[in-house]
Amino acid sequence: NDALLNQACISVWDARDRAGYERAVVSFCGQLGFETVSAMLVVDRPQGPSDFLHVDNTPAGYRQACDDRANGRRDPVMQHCKARAVPIVWDQSTYVREGVAEKWEHQAQFGYRCGIAVATHLPHQRHFMIGVDRDKALPASAQERVGRVASLQLFLAYAQEAAMRILLPDASLADEVRLSPRELEALRWTMEGKTAWEIGGILALSENTVARHLHHAARKLDCTSKHQAVLRAMRLGLIH
Repeated sequence: NDALLNQACISVWDARDRAGYERAVVSFCGQLGFETVSAMLVVDRPQGPSDFLHVDNTPAGYRQACDDRANGRRDPVMQHCKARAVPIVWDQSTYVREGVAEKWEHQAQFGYRCGIAVATHLPHQRHFMIGVDRDKALPASAQERVGRVASLQLFLAYAQEAAMRILLPDASLADEVRLSPRELEALRWTMEGKTAWEIGGILALSENTVARHLHHAARKLDCTSKHQAVLRAMRLGLIH
């Protein structure tokens, strides 16, 4: 329910180290009705291999396959997340359709029979993905599936920001960011749940002007949405 989801978001946001972050991610996975989870931060390098920073509760028997980069390049779920920000709900048919049925057969032995994954792609060649998996079939109800996808997407925003802080610290960003008073005001009211139209009424600005301030703030904070910008501004102490 909403209360459990909110608590899960708060828990991952409040994590202070890698162990606490992993506990929060695994706990959320269980609340959502899945057994295994992987939260991964990827940093692409112009020269040299990408950095893969992740926490997960992968079964020991599947660890080697999970860490095999070549195996990942054959995985249709990973390839979907690499190229798109749209969530993917997958099962055996996803692998059969891509001609890698034998890969599904292998991972299914360890509980990876179906799941949901979603990624977000950030500036400076950074990407964050979270996937939850389980052994039993997903709910037949489309409404239940949509609800789980929505919960995962909301949790991703908090988990991504926490991952940037814990797995890839960038505390120096606070000294580099220079937001205008209007940009800060727009973020503060967005934090309160106000729309651009409502903020415009409060600040006596047009809706388009508010949207422009939010866009500029997100760009300065290296974010792709106003919601990510709010979370990062909070973490950097720019808004409270």
